Amino acid sequence: MIAFDHVSKIYPNGTVALKNVSLEIQQGEFVAIIGLSGAGKSTLIKLINKMTDVTKGTLIVNGANVSLLKGYELRKFRRGIGIVFQSFNLINRTSVINNVLAARVAEMSTLATLFGLYTKEDRILALESLHKVGILEKAYMRADQLSGGQQQRVALARTLAQSPKIILADEPVASLDPITANQIMKDFKKVNVEENITVIANMHHVDMALKYADRVIGINAGEIIYDGPSANVTEELLKKIYGRDITDEDIMFKDQ
Repeated sequence: MIAFDHVSKIYPNGTVALKNVSLEIQQGEFVAIIGLSGAGKSTLIKLINKMTDVTKGTLIVNGANVSLLKGYELRKFRRGIGIVFQSFNLINRTSVINNVLAARVAEMSTLATLFGLYTKEDRILALESLHKVGILEKAYMRADQLSGGQQQRVALARTLAQSPKIILADEPVASLDPITANQIMKDFKKVNVEENITVIANMHHVDMALKYADRVIGINAGEIIYDGPSANVTEELLKKIYGRDITDEDIMFKDQ
């Protein structure tokens, strides 16, 4: 479980990214976070993995007070949280399977890491992870020979190879075309349902959030405007979240 208890985040330059946020996310939920750029969506995700620190309040993730984690305990904690970025973050000049195997480095000794001495179990897990996202046949191709959608699937497979309880996705389909974006979101939904992995995704396009997430959190200027079922999100509510009328750009993937 993830529990924000009156959490605020203020950056050193004085920017207030989150204001007194309180919410709980249960294991196995699929949550989409929507709002304008700069609303605080990315900050909320970064706090969960301690990519940035809580300024005020308490954040508990899987029983751990995130603010107190450091050193080995922080590294161990992060192994259970996968992250998928918009930019894929693959090593382009190596194979797909080697990109996925990179997720196992945290479990290896320094010597094994230096020489790439992955175990048979690691390799099986990597291949299974590629199979789960429908890209097993690309295992021995170079990453830079894949399409954008295929690369994002590799990034998701790499995350699955961590055996995570939580996946954080920061605008995972923002750079993809509508058809590919829907395919990737179906992959996220599949692992959410079949593996009982909590998925928390920042979504730029409203219709993607409503189509795939069970729960939507709407943020405006660091404050939670809405937190509830995606089915209950109305046009009037979206105006409150965005502080303006919704444009075609906000729903670019509509009806795809």
